[in-house]
Amino acid sequence: MAEILGLGMTHYPGLYRADADMTSTLYRTLAGKRVPAHLKDPANWPAPMREEWSNDDGGAAARAHRTRCFAAMRVLRKRLDDFRPDLVVIFGDDQYENFVEDIVPPFCVYILGEMASRPFDIPAAAILKHPNFWNEPKDKVFHHRGHVDGARYLANRLMQSGMPVPYAYQLRYGFGLAHAFINTLLYLDLDRTGFDYPVVPFHVNCYGGALVRSHGGQISPADISNQPDPPAPSAASAFDVGAAIAKAYADSPWRVAIIGSSSWSHAFLTAKNGWLYPDHASDRVRLAELRENRFASWRDLTGEQLEAAGQHELLNWITLAGAMSALGKKAEIVDYTESYVLNSNKCFAVFS
Repeated sequence: MAEILGLGMTHYPGLYRADADMTSTLYRTLAGKRVPAHLKDPANWPAPMREEWSNDDGGAAARAHRTRCFAAMRVLRKRLDDFRPDLVVIFGDDQYENFVEDIVPPFCVYILGEMASRPFDIPAAAILKHPNFWNEPKDKVFHHRGHVDGARYLANRLMQSGMPVPYAYQLRYGFGLAHAFINTLLYLDLDRTGFDYPVVPFHVNCYGGALVRSHGGQISPADISNQPDPPAPSAASAFDVGAAIAKAYADSPWRVAIIGSSSWSHAFLTAKNGWLYPDHASDRVRLAELRENRFASWRDLTGEQLEAAGQHELLNWITLAGAMSALGKKAEIVDYTESYVLNSNKCFAVFS
């Protein structure tokens, strides 16, 4: 039986922004139409949010949040290096990047030999006023290797097991990998020592009814049609696909690291909080389930539950949970950090 390591982390773009740009997402939200008028006044925010915002517009809290996240990412990279995988599978979503109006698969295996990405040049970065955390050029191209044999093997095994998951030989996004994947790779190479492990990106459609009509969350609900797109795959589907992936690679000749990458509740997806801050209560429930190794229960979460909590992207972690449950792995939480002003809560975990 092949050795498999599981890692859970975030790909949140705000962590690579310069200090002065770290709370730009919140500023953009406050300037939009969807936040109720009374919540545009910080005096009406929850007390912990006002404390984070403080008298420096959240600057100190943002830096402390990033420091904790980066420390956890370095732990994950150390565990990855100690494991020495032959290939790395990443579960990540696509926010109107490679998948747009022409096709939106629930899942997709990328069978790629080489990947070239320009993460700092994407349209969403146009609002930023300063260089990124590393002061790297806006047009810098990052190159990563794929694992064609491992990706094709996975597509074949899923098909044979009764899960007809689509595959793709090309990236259609002009900037390369979707941000869920490239940011994960940037964060696993914080110190720019290189990331030479071959990568198999695995797409999970987390945004479902909001993917095309809101361009993956880039357009405010106040500016879009009320007619939703077809839904995201269910938690049960994601969990079972993850289990099938784990079983396939357990029979393979490779040492495989499987990464689920996303933050948990997102402010801009949480309507009940005025799209202003995440659903901390729901994330704490998920955290307790993970800490107590009850994450198999995530299979039973409904789409309505996930969307009400702004936990759309948790489907990436649910796919990971399915894989780890199939292998009997236990979770070790490296860190969990909450934020009111930085859009989302982040969890970091190792499954071994």
